[in-house]
Amino acid sequence: MPIMVWAWTILVLVMLAYLLREWTWKRMNKTKTLPPGPRGLPIFGNLHMFGELPHRDLHRLAQKYGPIMHLRLGFVPTIVVSSPQVAELFLKAHDLVFASRPPSEAAKHMSYEQKNLSFSPYGPYWRNIRKMCTLELLSNVKINSFRSMRKEELGLLVKFIEKAGCDCIVVDLSAKISSLSADMSCRMVFGKKYMDKDFDERGFKDVIQEGMHLGATPNLGDYIPYIGPLDLQGLRRRMKVISKIFDAFFEKIIDDHVQSKDENKIKDFVDVMLSFMGSEDSEYRVERSNIKAILLDMLVGSMDTTATAIEWTISEVIKHPRVMKKLQKELEDVVGLERMVEESDLDRLEYLDMVVKETMRLHPIAPLLLPHEAMEDITIQGFHIPKKSRLIVNIWAIGRDPSVWTDAEKFFPERFVGSSIDLRGRDFQLLPFGSGRRGCPGLQLGLTAVRLVVAQLVHCFDWELPNNMLPTELDMTEEFGITVPRAKHLLAIPRCRLHK
Repeated sequence: MPIMVWAWTILVLVMLAYLLREWTWKRMNKTKTLPPGPRGLPIFGNLHMFGELPHRDLHRLAQKYGPIMHLRLGFVPTIVVSSPQVAELFLKAHDLVFASRPPSEAAKHMSYEQKNLSFSPYGPYWRNIRKMCTLELLSNVKINSFRSMRKEELGLLVKFIEKAGCDCIVVDLSAKISSLSADMSCRMVFGKKYMDKDFDERGFKDVIQEGMHLGATPNLGDYIPYIGPLDLQGLRRRMKVISKIFDAFFEKIIDDHVQSKDENKIKDFVDVMLSFMGSEDSEYRVERSNIKAILLDMLVGSMDTTATAIEWTISEVIKHPRVMKKLQKELEDVVGLERMVEESDLDRLEYLDMVVKETMRLHPIAPLLLPHEAMEDITIQGFHIPKKSRLIVNIWAIGRDPSVWTDAEKFFPERFVGSSIDLRGRDFQLLPFGSGRRGCPGLQLGLTAVRLVVAQLVHCFDWELPNNMLPTELDMTEEFGITVPRAKHLLAIPRCRLHK
């Protein structure tokens, strides 16, 4: 009986809160025009319109309501942008207004109360940790210092694939790329490799993908805060499980570094972070939780996103043999068949650049980026955007905008021949790394790893699909999450190409 009383009490309170907010909203905004959008349900708003792949659902809605669209997700006004022209207004002309991040259950429970770089609200703390991460891990000098490590780890993968090719064994490219990315990320951030079993019995990939899935799932607690403590979807409980796994791993890493007695050891990113701990020199105090939050960012940001981009690029190349042959011809001309690709070769591989751009156009790593939050009321294109509105930029839809891209659904890298369109956030037709203040700070590191691994795998090997599968039959289904990887692992049979 008490449970039923509580349930009815909460329902009545939610209804009263909804009616009060609706009355207040209409009174405050009766003379202001919101962007067009679909009508929502009482309390839930437009939440019911999200299916398994929200970026596709929002794309379909935008085709009806336009490139700047208003949704009400629970009690939260949400603006969805789906064209390069409008994206430029929000992320360039009015970048500062939308430079913050909204609060969320996922960031609270999995990102140490939003203390990491990705989800931290805009302000002095965020500016300081971004500066520190850029200087200590993401600058060109630091990226180049890890060049020999990348060569070593990629060499180990090539040797494994060479042996598989000699034995005509099918290679699980998704798993091998994920392991390579994990090894490179761990060595770069933590100073050494960690095996899957050191992290959790499920391994890095499965745990990170579950975290990405939980972070992207529309959470009633975010949009109807009054019912958040009830955890009706069970998301909070699962988030806490994931958080405990990461926390135990980071505690072990920090303890290892604190207890290390090796005075000749080269300082890694964790050592640098620890040197700031307890310091009063900055505007904020760096504690253990801050360090763990930033380590989470650097690990997930460098590991999952890179592996996803490589996986999709190799998938598209295998699916389109013409593209593979053309890319291999460029690699033969620039590198030759007597050696592997070096990082110094990458700047001369123009067609490789086009292939990577075209893949990121069709398969952006995070199709909705991360949500922004309006820090003040603003009017854009005559539409009122209220303070605290969430901003979603659908770069998946922008990459398929037929007014920008000819044959937008077709994989055709040659569309970039003679084009100045770049993917570094200056051209709003192509925004895989976002743009403005909240653009991805690891852009150069990610691009270097993606281009190098793709070039090496295509240069060193020919690839065939198992069971006589035709390239056109390759399943390209997506898996839902903040990042959107392949739903099914990419399996292929290698055949060595190099003369060595």
